[in-house]
Amino acid sequence: MDEVFKALADASRRRLLDSLNARNGQTLRELCAGLDMARQSVSKHLAVLEAANLVTTVWRGREKLHYLNAVPINAIADRWMSRFDRERARALADLKNALEQEPMSNPEFVYTTYIKTTPERLWQALTDPGFTRRYWGLSFDTDWQTGAPMTWHQGGVAITDPEQVVVESDPGRRLSYTWHSLTPEWAEAVGLGEDVLAKLKGERRSRVTFEIEQMGETVKLTVVHDGFEPGSTLREMVAGGWPQVLSALKTLLETGEPLPAVSV
Repeated sequence: MDEVFKALADASRRRLLDSLNARNGQTLRELCAGLDMARQSVSKHLAVLEAANLVTTVWRGREKLHYLNAVPINAIADRWMSRFDRERARALADLKNALEQEPMSNPEFVYTTYIKTTPERLWQALTDPGFTRRYWGLSFDTDWQTGAPMTWHQGGVAITDPEQVVVESDPGRRLSYTWHSLTPEWAEAVGLGEDVLAKLKGERRSRVTFEIEQMGETVKLTVVHDGFEPGSTLREMVAGGWPQVLSALKTLLETGEPLPAVSV
């Protein structure tokens, strides 16, 4: 956590976080335009924020987009906030809430976590039904080849659709697939009301991508769920669900004991 406190101690870096909180997914050029700082200075500050895991990046073609990552702030709040005096605790709580409330003007959901495991083990946890059922409460029927169809199994319901496919499959490095169809049977199994299902049915199909990178003794996992329209109901749902799923995944891989299975 030393890196997190060091990163937050600088006013310029806090301004960068404020800028990303106002509009997530900015390029370096866009960040420079909104701040009275030289490009080199912004780059250095972003490097510190990335090292502290407060900012994560995703490449879109030749552009590098920067996103807020609330994981370290959550850790501070969960572990130590009760030890601070009231005013300092309130300040941390405000920052935590700001980082978690991503503007819906940017429809992508991006989340980064670090897990003490190997890329091979993490890949197995993302694809093996024996793993996914333990931390996610669902499983997939597919051969995980690019273009292969997928059947989702959740809550005793099998969800099939020709548009449920593996988009990319590079074992130990990158996995991407389209999201499942939102059927009445699925909605009943997860306890979703008819009014919410009606909103979801009117939305286009989204996609989730897992980017895996070895970082010393840990593995950096970045999850990008995109393809949403602005104001998407499903976007709001996954923003709350993914952190729980990934926390359960991390706990299972690091301790062998899963948290209660959760679903997105």
